[in-house]
Amino acid sequence: MSTTTSFLERMLQPVADAMPVEFARKLVSLRADDELMAQIEPLREKASRGSLSADEESEYKEFVDAVDVISILQAKARKVIAAHVSEA
Repeated sequence: MSTTTSFLERMLQPVADAMPVEFARKLVSLRADDELMAQIEPLREKASRGSLSADEESEYKEFVDAVDVISILQAKARKVIAAHVSEA
């Protein structure tokens, strides 16, 4: 785990602490739509080849950063759901 991810996990913990179960369920099912994936896929391919322009690299990094945050929130949401199930 990178230091940035660790910082994000710690900073986002209060969100998880206040997360309602119904919101957690919706967050866990969150996925990028087809239009976004169509926009990102060429950037992903160029990134793997190392041929992104500076603008493309910035755009792709923004996407990757967003995915990191969403992934952390989804992991926290799964814990909220699991805790709710074990309480029931």
